Amino acid sequence: MKSTQIRLAARPVGEPDADTFETVSVELPALADGEVLLRTIYLSLDPYMRGRMSTAKSYAAPLEIGDVIVGGTVCEVEESRNADLPVGTVVLAYTGWQTHAVSDGRGLRVLDTGVAPVSTALGVLGMPGFTAYAGLLEIGRPQPGETVVVAAATGPVGSAVGQIARLKGARAVGIAGGPDKCRALTEDFGFDAAVDHRSPTFVDDLAAATPEGIDVYFENVGGPVFDAVLPRLNTYARVPVCGLVANYNATSAPAGPDRLPSFLGSVLTRSLTVRGFIQSEFVESHGRDFLRDMTAWVADGSVRYREDVAEGLESAPEAFVGMLRGRNFGKQLVRVGADPAA
Repeated sequence: MKSTQIRLAARPVGEPDADTFETVSVELPALADGEVLLRTIYLSLDPYMRGRMSTAKSYAAPLEIGDVIVGGTVCEVEESRNADLPVGTVVLAYTGWQTHAVSDGRGLRVLDTGVAPVSTALGVLGMPGFTAYAGLLEIGRPQPGETVVVAAATGPVGSAVGQIARLKGARAVGIAGGPDKCRALTEDFGFDAAVDHRSPTFVDDLAAATPEGIDVYFENVGGPVFDAVLPRLNTYARVPVCGLVANYNATSAPAGPDRLPSFLGSVLTRSLTVRGFIQSEFVESHGRDFLRDMTAWVADGSVRYREDVAEGLESAPEAFVGMLRGRNFGKQLVRVGADPAA
């Protein structure tokens, strides 16, 4: 069996381009006892992958040149020498940007294809949904009547944050790019208000949408969006820092004066809690509750989701760059192969 793989060809300087990736075809080894051959159905594209292409110090080791690009996947067992994983089993895996992979079965989670579309295991019922759930409830701790603001709000994390906030009795304000995304926040996802960060009146619009200030700001973006949010934070506001996608392709420090002293002054005088997190740290404490709660919320329509699906593994590089630019509308996936449950 051959597998088509997309590998890291060169470390990007700024935005990844065609020279960042190389596509190869490799012969996979015959299965040993306990192993399975996985066929990729869906590949997840996520902003953290940009960090793995860099050698900058981070929470995870960087990719080496020549490595298959990492990523969560939904796969079907195509051949098996593992009694616990018969042919046809659909699993959540982490096989990355490739059409097929051999696995010894460790780290695979069998998916119930009758609960929800299997693609949701990479989105609202997977890592992005869990990131929203754990980060908001453990760090943000929204209270009834408070105002929760989230950036990149139509993405898989942001849309879940706002909907969970409303389920907890808070008011949800989403920040997104463009009128179509803002309309979706209020009409499709049930946010109380939406603000377009591309609008020339963004700062004033945010103030109008948060007349009583901001109690929880779920940070996915950084950059000018955070500059507008900071003055609106109330005393004792909580800021879960999940991502800083505005900076991922940066090649130099931001222009202008050093604003760190002013920021720390705000943290001090308003008793702000600013806490970065990696979702994996909460799996043991929140994982089971997440699967129970989110599965029920999706089933009864309390939480809605949206997917942006690119077709074919060859589309992954372009879709990945587009996601970093904010072009995606919902959870960015790549359909690599046929979905047997569709």
